[in-house]
Amino acid sequence: MAATREIVQLMTASEIDRTLVRLAHEILERVPDLQRLALIGIHRRGVPLARRLAEKIRAIEGHELDVGSVDVTRYRDDLSVRDAQPVVHQADIPFDVTGRHIMLVDDVLFTGRTARAAMNAVFDRGRPARVDLLVLIDRGHRELPIEAGYVGRKVPTRRDEQVQVRLMEIDGEERVTLELFRELPSR
Repeated sequence: MAATREIVQLMTASEIDRTLVRLAHEILERVPDLQRLALIGIHRRGVPLARRLAEKIRAIEGHELDVGSVDVTRYRDDLSVRDAQPVVHQADIPFDVTGRHIMLVDDVLFTGRTARAAMNAVFDRGRPARVDLLVLIDRGHRELPIEAGYVGRKVPTRRDEQVQVRLMEIDGEERVTLELFRELPSR
């Protein structure tokens, strides 16, 4: 049997933006002390999402949030099966995490391994009072008991499908797609 790849658009640029506005309002409704809140984007696409959320909160509430970034490559427990020569980027967390409310921001939540690795990276820098996870897309299939407290959209997927988040800052385009792999019947 031959296979074909089908790409389905899940979110447009305007839908991504509206979702981030909603998530910013959700943060403002649920976080009692913005002075202690800091956003940390998980490298790669979590970083621009964290910056956008901070900007939206500043525009709504007039409050500047601390924003940092973390690369979880060296914290992953599945590194040997992912990439023979991983590129490791430095963490950029220009504030003390101890006693802070840290919100990790990522594009897609899948197995939970990236979120676990990000928590390890943050705890290597101090002891936050609280850690939350915010994701643009939750596609299910967790391998670890990790859930996001803030979710842009839940997208039920099969394990062999792929969710691709494309952001202007990294990819030069803005959209979320789902790649479906279909087997074609043989003739």
